[in-house]
Amino acid sequence: MRSALLAACLLLLMLPARAAGPEPALPRFEDFPTGPAHAGRNRLVLKGDDVHWRTRLRWTLGQKPDFAGHYVLASWGCGTECVMGAAVNTRTGAVVWLPGSLCCWYSDGQAAPEDVEPLRYRLDSRLLVLSGRRNEQEGDAGTHYYAIEGDRFVHLRDMPPQRGQPRG
Repeated sequence: MRSALLAACLLLLMLPARAAGPEPALPRFEDFPTGPAHAGRNRLVLKGDDVHWRTRLRWTLGQKPDFAGHYVLASWGCGTECVMGAAVNTRTGAVVWLPGSLCCWYSDGQAAPEDVEPLRYRLDSRLLVLSGRRNEQEGDAGTHYYAIEGDRFVHLRDMPPQRGQPRG
C-alpha cells in the first residue's frame, strides 16, 4: 500500500513537467511572410515627436523598402553601443518607432561588435529581431522577437542571452 501511494505521488509530481512540453520554436523569418514589395513613390507623414527626428526619417524617402514589403527601416546611433530607429511605411508615410533603443549587443568580451547584428530584418518578412538590451535596462539582455502588424510592433518572445551576447 505504501509503495503504491509513493508511486502515485511521484507520478503526480512528474505530470506538470510533462504537461509543459517542449520549448516552442523560435520565430523564423519564414513564419512571417509579406506580400510583394512596394514599388511606388515613398511617403512620409511626421506627427508629434516624429519631427524631432525629421532629418533621419526623411532619409527613407529616397530608399527602397527593405523590411516587411513596404517599410524602410532607418536606424541611427544614440550613444556608445546604442541604436534607435523607426520603420517608415512607404505606402502611408506612417512612422513606426522601434520598441525602444537597443544597446550592449555584446559586452562580455566573447563577441566583437561586428559579429553581432543588433537589428535583423528582411524585405520578405514581418519579423524583426533585436539583440541586446532594450532602453538600456539592466536584466533585459537577450534576443527579442517582434512582428510588425498594422503599423505597430507586436512582441512575440524574448530569449535570454547566449554565449557572446550581453548579460545585462
